[in-house]
Amino acid sequence: MSSCCTAGFQWDGKPVGKETKLANLDTYVSGENKDAAVLIVHDVFGWTLTNVRLLADHYASEAGVTVYVPDFFGGEIVTPDMMENPDETKRLDIGAFMGRHSKDIRGPEIFACAKALKQELGFKKVGAIGFCYGGWAVFRLGAKGKPSCETDRSRSTYKRSADELEGNNLVDCISMAHPSGLEKSEIDNVSVPVQICAPEIDPIFTPELKEHANKVIPELKVEYDYQYFPGLVHGFATRGEVNNPTQKNGLERAKNAAVYWFRQHLSS
Repeated sequence: MSSCCTAGFQWDGKPVGKETKLANLDTYVSGENKDAAVLIVHDVFGWTLTNVRLLADHYASEAGVTVYVPDFFGGEIVTPDMMENPDETKRLDIGAFMGRHSKDIRGPEIFACAKALKQELGFKKVGAIGFCYGGWAVFRLGAKGKPSCETDRSRSTYKRSADELEGNNLVDCISMAHPSGLEKSEIDNVSVPVQICAPEIDPIFTPELKEHANKVIPELKVEYDYQYFPGLVHGFATRGEVNNPTQKNGLERAKNAAVYWFRQHLSS
């Protein structure tokens, strides 16, 4: 993660969902479909950010799914004021933050939530979408295949934990926008339909990672939708400026792309 992960703008609006629990985590939920669900793995601003809750409401209404946004930061809140206040941003020690919320620490919680959706709540189909911090997580949720999670590519070194191995077949599709922390080996192991919303300017989802995804994923024989957003930057899909026509068009296009993706793969 870098400073671009905390840049952006807050959106106006009043979320219409409610707060509940999922796998013992505080969770925002929107929608009433009992057969299809979407798990959102949030960005650095967490589960309380109005922007992500409004997106959840849109997915629920427009894709006809029930959307869950759990708290994957153990109650820690990064205040939205950091988006537009550089002085506030400097107060966040990103390295320490990532230490508290590393893949090893939060990965099991993310898998527990996906497992709860299918095995406890009984959803027939489940999708997952990750933004920034959540990008790596949805790729791990969508990884199936060899028990060691190694492919025949020598460059792949990622091995899945026991929790993740237990989580096979928990999601039916994934979507992701401007990821942070995503590794090539996690891309190599995806085996469910995958959608990527990629801004042109992104120091974290680099041209090298984009090229890798576009080379490797088609070889994996899964449905693949790569959406490119010229002129836009890391964070646009969750923190774009609604008063800027270019950014507004981009964030709406990303939302519409995800809605279509979920309709296509989660409808009965």
